[in-house]
Amino acid sequence: MRDDLRDWLRVRQEVEWADVREVTGPIRGRRDGILAVAALRDKPGETTRGDGLRAAWQRARTDATAGEALGFCLLQEWQKLVLGLPEVPFRTLPAFAKEGRERYGLSAETPSLFGACLAESAAPELPLTARAARLYLDVCFFHPFHDGNGRAALLALGFVLAQEDILLDEVGPIQIRRYADDPVGALSLARIVHTLAVAAERRNRRFEGG
Repeated sequence: MRDDLRDWLRVRQEVEWADVREVTGPIRGRRDGILAVAALRDKPGETTRGDGLRAAWQRARTDATAGEALGFCLLQEWQKLVLGLPEVPFRTLPAFAKEGRERYGLSAETPSLFGACLAESAAPELPLTARAARLYLDVCFFHPFHDGNGRAALLALGFVLAQEDILLDEVGPIQIRRYADDPVGALSLARIVHTLAVAAERRNRRFEGG
């Protein structure tokens, strides 16, 4: 049976993550890109649909500043805020995405494998933007929650960057549909994150210089 999570775990090992150029903080965009995504969830005359993501991102930034280590429990706390639910357990069934075109399997080892991938987001031997992009895809393709996994992935990426005092002002290109069996796309995402960080820094310098 098709298992796109298994495909992702294979691709994850194939990608030359170290080929991505390094970037270091502090980098502060002129706006907060994740808050901009939250605002897009609001509707005219109804400005509360993005509140869950706003609250979760505030918590994630606080956790990053406090030096918290990323693990499933931390991600879970953010997701409770995203979904407005008291509990958000790891899924107990195979998950589907992209109108059913991708299927993410489940075994007894899946939660522990996910935890190991989360821990690797702190691996210093890889460039920061590569680690952030890989983590984003880990959350997408492990698909740990019954809902809101795209938002969880964005929060995780933002958290890793915030740990190094990097705040992107644009995250739209990150959210383009990604596929589990696409090593070229995975490496491209890492390079996109790097480009967005460099662009945010340049825009900020132009603003300060003006």
